[in-house]
Amino acid sequence: MPPYAYWFLLALGLLAMEMLTGTFYMLILSVAVGTGGLAALLGWDMPVQITCSVITGMIGVIIVRKMKGAGTAKSEDQNLDVGQTVRLITWNNDGTARVHFRGAEWDAELEDFKLGMVQPAVLYIKSVHGSRLVLTSHKPAQK
Repeated sequence: MPPYAYWFLLALGLLAMEMLTGTFYMLILSVAVGTGGLAALLGWDMPVQITCSVITGMIGVIIVRKMKGAGTAKSEDQNLDVGQTVRLITWNNDGTARVHFRGAEWDAELEDFKLGMVQPAVLYIKSVHGSRLVLTSHKPAQK
Protein backbone atom coordinates (compact mmCIF):
# COMPACT_ATOMS: atom_id res chain seq x y z
CA MET A 1 0.00 0.00 0.00
CA PRO A 2 1.44 3.45 -0.89
CA PRO A 3 2.37 5.84 1.96
CA TYR A 4 -0.36 8.36 1.09
CA ALA A 5 -2.99 5.68 1.74
CA TYR A 6 -1.80 5.39 5.36
CA TRP A 7 -1.97 9.15 5.76
CA PHE A 8 -5.51 9.31 4.37
CA LEU A 9 -6.70 6.33 6.47
CA LEU A 10 -5.32 8.02 9.59
CA ALA A 11 -7.02 11.29 8.58
CA LEU A 12 -10.31 9.41 8.09
CA GLY A 13 -9.94 7.79 11.52
CA LEU A 14 -9.31 11.18 13.16
CA LEU A 15 -12.33 12.60 11.34
CA ALA A 16 -14.48 9.78 12.73
CA MET A 17 -13.16 10.50 16.24
CA GLU A 18 -14.00 14.17 15.75
CA MET A 19 -17.58 13.22 14.98
CA LEU A 20 -17.74 11.36 18.29
CA THR A 21 -16.17 14.09 20.41
CA GLY A 22 -17.45 17.24 18.72
CA THR A 23 -14.24 19.22 19.19
CA PHE A 24 -12.62 21.17 16.42
CA TYR A 25 -9.17 20.00 17.48
CA MET A 26 -9.66 16.50 16.05
CA LEU A 27 -10.92 18.09 12.84
CA ILE A 28 -7.77 20.20 12.66
CA LEU A 29 -5.60 17.13 13.27
CA SER A 30 -7.49 15.28 10.55
CA VAL A 31 -6.86 18.11 8.09
CA ALA A 32 -3.20 18.22 9.12
CA VAL A 33 -2.75 14.49 8.55
CA GLY A 34 -4.60 14.85 5.24
CA THR A 35 -2.05 17.51 4.26
CA GLY A 36 0.70 15.01 4.98
CA GLY A 37 -1.13 12.54 2.73
CA LEU A 38 -1.36 15.12 -0.02
CA ALA A 39 2.39 15.71 0.24
CA ALA A 40 2.92 11.92 -0.02
CA LEU A 41 0.62 11.80 -3.05
CA LEU A 42 2.76 14.48 -4.72
CA GLY A 43 5.80 12.25 -4.16
CA TRP A 44 7.58 14.36 -1.56
CA ASP A 45 9.92 12.73 0.97
CA MET A 46 8.76 11.63 4.43
CA PRO A 47 10.41 14.57 6.32
CA VAL A 48 8.57 17.02 4.04
CA GLN A 49 5.28 15.14 4.58
CA ILE A 50 5.68 15.30 8.35
CA THR A 51 6.68 18.97 8.22
CA CYS A 52 3.61 19.85 6.13
CA SER A 53 1.40 17.97 8.56
CA VAL A 54 2.92 19.62 11.65
CA ILE A 55 2.79 23.14 10.22
CA THR A 56 -0.84 22.71 9.13
CA GLY A 57 -1.75 21.36 12.57
CA MET A 58 -0.08 24.21 14.42
CA ILE A 59 -1.75 26.84 12.24
CA GLY A 60 -5.11 25.14 12.66
CA VAL A 61 -4.83 24.95 16.45
CA ILE A 62 -3.89 28.64 16.63
CA ILE A 63 -6.92 29.54 14.50
CA VAL A 64 -9.29 27.45 16.62
CA ARG A 65 -7.93 28.93 19.86
CA LYS A 66 -8.41 32.46 18.53
CA MET A 67 -11.95 31.62 17.39
CA LYS A 68 -12.82 30.21 20.81
CA GLY A 69 -11.36 33.23 22.63
CA ALA A 70 -13.09 35.79 20.42
CA GLY A 71 -16.58 34.89 21.62
CA THR A 72 -15.90 35.05 25.32
CA ALA A 73 -16.00 38.24 27.33
CA LYS A 74 -14.21 38.93 30.58
CA SER A 75 -15.83 37.15 33.52
CA GLU A 76 -16.11 40.53 35.25
CA ASP A 77 -18.35 41.75 32.44
CA GLN A 78 -20.65 38.74 32.80
CA ASN A 79 -21.38 39.11 36.52
CA LEU A 80 -25.16 39.09 36.86
CA ASP A 81 -25.01 40.37 40.45
CA VAL A 82 -23.84 43.85 39.40
CA GLY A 83 -26.64 46.37 39.94
CA GLN A 84 -28.59 44.17 42.38
CA THR A 85 -29.66 45.60 45.73
CA VAL A 86 -28.51 44.29 49.11
CA ARG A 87 -29.90 44.62 52.62
CA LEU A 88 -27.45 45.98 55.20
CA ILE A 89 -27.17 43.83 58.33
CA THR A 90 -24.34 45.46 60.26
CA TRP A 91 -21.20 47.58 59.96
CA ASN A 92 -17.88 46.09 61.09
CA ASN A 93 -15.18 48.04 62.97
CA ASP A 94 -12.84 47.96 59.95
CA GLY A 95 -15.33 49.83 57.75
CA THR A 96 -16.64 46.75 55.99
CA ALA A 97 -20.21 45.59 56.22
CA ARG A 98 -22.22 42.42 56.48
CA VAL A 99 -25.12 42.33 53.99
CA HIS A 100 -27.92 39.97 53.07
CA PHE A 101 -28.05 38.98 49.41
CA ARG A 102 -29.52 35.93 47.65
CA GLY A 103 -30.56 34.29 50.90
CA ALA A 104 -27.10 34.45 52.51
CA GLU A 105 -24.88 36.82 54.43
CA TRP A 106 -21.94 38.33 52.54
CA ASP A 107 -18.92 40.44 53.45
CA ALA A 108 -18.98 43.76 51.67
CA GLU A 109 -16.90 46.89 51.31
CA LEU A 110 -17.87 50.31 50.09
CA GLU A 111 -16.59 51.74 46.83
CA ASP A 112 -16.37 55.19 48.41
CA PHE A 113 -15.40 55.08 52.08
CA LYS A 114 -17.09 58.47 52.66
CA LEU A 115 -20.37 56.55 52.61
CA GLY A 116 -19.17 54.40 55.51
CA MET A 117 -21.26 54.03 58.62
CA VAL A 118 -24.13 55.96 57.00
CA GLN A 119 -27.42 54.13 56.63
CA PRO A 120 -28.34 54.74 52.98
CA ALA A 121 -31.77 53.59 51.90
CA VAL A 122 -30.41 51.32 49.17
CA LEU A 123 -26.98 49.87 48.42
CA TYR A 124 -26.12 48.36 45.04
CA ILE A 125 -23.47 45.83 44.04
CA LYS A 126 -20.83 47.47 41.87
CA SER A 127 -18.53 44.45 41.51
CA VAL A 128 -17.57 41.17 43.13
CA HIS A 129 -13.99 40.48 44.26
CA GLY A 130 -13.75 36.84 45.26
CA SER A 131 -16.46 36.38 47.88
CA ARG A 132 -16.61 40.06 48.83
CA LEU A 133 -19.14 42.46 47.36
CA VAL A 134 -18.15 46.02 46.47
CA LEU A 135 -21.09 48.33 47.13
CA THR A 136 -22.09 51.76 45.92
CA SER A 137 -24.99 54.08 46.73
CA HIS A 138 -25.93 54.67 43.09
CA LYS A 139 -27.06 51.99 40.67
CA PRO A 140 -24.25 51.00 38.26
CA ALA A 141 -24.96 50.96 34.55
CA GLN A 142 -25.65 47.48 33.17
CA LYS A 143 -23.21 46.28 30.49
